[in-house]
Amino acid sequence: MELTWSDFEKVEMRVGTILEVNDFPEARKPAYQLTIDFGNVIGIRKTSAQITKRYEKEDLVNRQIVAVVNFPKKQIGKFMSECLVLGAVGEEGDVILLSPDFKIENGLRIG
Repeated sequence: MELTWSDFEKVEMRVGTILEVNDFPEARKPAYQLTIDFGNVIGIRKTSAQITKRYEKEDLVNRQIVAVVNFPKKQIGKFMSECLVLGAVGEEGDVILLSPDFKIENGLRIG
C-alpha cells in the first residue's frame, strides 16, 4: 500500500530528550517507562518502550530520540502512553532507537 504525501504529513514525528527512565514491571513484555521533553510547544510526554534488550536505564537519560506525538493516548495497564518512540526492530524483537546525529532543539519536526 502506498501513502500519499498528505498521508505522510499527518504523522507528526518530533525530536525529544529522555528526562527519566523507570522500570515497568507491570508490562507484559520487558519495557521501560520514559518521560520525554519535546520542547515548549509540545511539552513533556510519557510513554513505554520495549527497549530493554539493548539499553540500560542510565544510558537513556539525556539521549535524544524520535517519536510520533500525534497518536491518541493509549492505556497500558495503569500507565498512559502519550507518544510512540521510533526504532528499527530486529528479527528477535530488539529495538534500536532512531535519534539525530547531533544535539538539536527538542520539538523539531522530522520531515
